[in-house]
Amino acid sequence: MYQANENRYSQMQYRRCGKSGLKLPAVSMGLWHNFGSNADFDSMKDLCVTAFDSGITHFDLANNYGPINGAAEENFGRILDWGLRRYRDELLISTKAGHEMWPGPYGDWGSKKYLVASLNQSLKRMGLEYVDIFYHHRPDPNTPLEETLLALDGIVKSGKALYVGLSKYNKEQTAAAMEIFRELKTPFIIHQSRYSLFERSIEENGLKQFAAENGCGIIAFCPLAQGLLTDKYLHGIPEESRMKKDGRFLKESALTKEKLHQIRALNELAAQRGQTLAQMALSWILRDGEVTSVLAGASKPKQLLDNVKIAGCTEFSDEELKKIDSITLETHVS
Repeated sequence: MYQANENRYSQMQYRRCGKSGLKLPAVSMGLWHNFGSNADFDSMKDLCVTAFDSGITHFDLANNYGPINGAAEENFGRILDWGLRRYRDELLISTKAGHEMWPGPYGDWGSKKYLVASLNQSLKRMGLEYVDIFYHHRPDPNTPLEETLLALDGIVKSGKALYVGLSKYNKEQTAAAMEIFRELKTPFIIHQSRYSLFERSIEENGLKQFAAENGCGIIAFCPLAQGLLTDKYLHGIPEESRMKKDGRFLKESALTKEKLHQIRALNELAAQRGQTLAQMALSWILRDGEVTSVLAGASKPKQLLDNVKIAGCTEFSDEELKKIDSITLETHVS
């Protein structure tokens, strides 16, 4: 029977999520990639066990993570059954709904019909009575905002989620939602945003500062820019890389000569700090305390172990920050 590492909580820092009572690990584990129907069970299990044994308590999913839709949740449910379920009260499990999940008019976007049905399916796939955080995955331009938010509020009141979050809402949409949530007294505590050294839109549009000022936590997804902010592409495109094998989310055209120059310059700076490029990129996101956690995916346990080492190493000198800006603000990558 699996026995968790007794020293797991000594390896990680935990940060309060906004003004809520909930704390997240500085590094969370995202199951967007590497947990689909084509993944090896032992590899998935080893990733989750390595994460938890290293103090990563937060596992982030969505209804459509795969391939195929629902596969990541099903596989995570299998991993819970294998041995993690006995630690359920030590785990922070989140999932989302908002992208196309099944055919017909009720399988997408933000209606109450879709959100309630989707969460029921997610709970069944994972074998859970509730999730800790349930997100609306993207704003719906056609459904009234009040309907979507009332659905999230009702889900909390039903006991099927403890907290709610929003993902990919801009500052204005988040502000409007926050007013409604406050009236309803809904525990809206977190915003999931794309954020990295190469993608700073939440700084530029004011969302990052707004969330911090209004007691809302932020968790950053794609903090390593789909792998560009690692040493993987320093010498070209490896045959086993996601860029070469898949290309849906990271195309070869993203690795321009200019981008490669930036990556190499950042890698040199990271080495001077005694970090890998990935570690510095994650540390930079957490540098000012306005971001609660980074969502780091991984394909190998070693990557997770390296990521955990950033805990307590998120300080930068003014000179380092200026150098990073001079390198990365030349161009952006989405």
